[in-house]
Amino acid sequence: MRPGTAGPLEPEHPAVPAPPSPRVDRRPIGTRPKVAIVALAVLTIVALIGGVVLDTDAQAATRTPGLGPQGRQAQFRVECGLSHSATDDPIVHFGHEGASHLHDFFGNTTTDADSTLSSLLAGDTTCQQKLDTAAYWAPALFADGEKVDPNVSVAYYRPGLLVDPATVQPFPPGLVVVAGDSTATSPQPVAVAAWHCGSSPVLTAEPPDCPPTSMLAMRIAFPDCWDGANLDSDDHQAHMDYSRAGRCPSSHPEPVPQLVFDIHYPISGTGNTLYLASGSTLSAHADFMNAWDQDKLEQEVRVCLNAGRICGVVSGRATG
Repeated sequence: MRPGTAGPLEPEHPAVPAPPSPRVDRRPIGTRPKVAIVALAVLTIVALIGGVVLDTDAQAATRTPGLGPQGRQAQFRVECGLSHSATDDPIVHFGHEGASHLHDFFGNTTTDADSTLSSLLAGDTTCQQKLDTAAYWAPALFADGEKVDPNVSVAYYRPGLLVDPATVQPFPPGLVVVAGDSTATSPQPVAVAAWHCGSSPVLTAEPPDCPPTSMLAMRIAFPDCWDGANLDSDDHQAHMDYSRAGRCPSSHPEPVPQLVFDIHYPISGTGNTLYLASGSTLSAHADFMNAWDQDKLEQEVRVCLNAGRICGVVSGRATG
């Protein structure tokens, strides 16, 4: 039996600071040296294309966490449909059927309160990548008192922000990871738990009003540094931590893929009264048990992450 039943706590994840603003030449354009005019034009083009040169601190803190899944960072992705819903949690309430709030389960179709690495490896999966038999789950969402079945989940695997991709190691078999705070009653850092519309990189602590063409999604970013020894811990969090400024802390020296988990719901428009089975929408969180075919996971990390490649983002299918 896994020790402890403590719920997840809010992890630290400082915002990435924006670069300093450039000095501005305030002389009329016609009186500036040609070199200055050319430099200004180049700077303007860079700002328009990159969208980061002239960011304020607040803009950088909002936008940066969303760049990995949709942007230029090395990554691979797997889409997984909803498997089932149950009041089970094989990490926090292992062996105790019905002891949890209602969860939506994705990926492995056999996940229940008694799930172990061996039972999951013997199970089937809803993921497009059939060698991904890992278990993913999150609290069920309710709208106006009715449960909302998600459309799909998307698991993005990437290096932690600013982490050297060549240093990332695969998750060990059987590793369990929890992210977000199931007891939160105030906003969590959007770098950890957030809501957004469709593929928008704009992340908010509470669900935004989304248009019908870009429906609501919840995003959870998991810690990306492992202590190198334990597959679990008493609070189900102490064996994992977040990287900071591209480095893992000495207590958790092993960089592993950062799992960024998106769940998409058929929710749009205004006037929706939303809450999670764990509490308000501020209590967003998710859980993961690694039961990938280990050879396939190691291949994906080596071919995509270590090599600095973007795999399976456009096609919606993992490589292989």
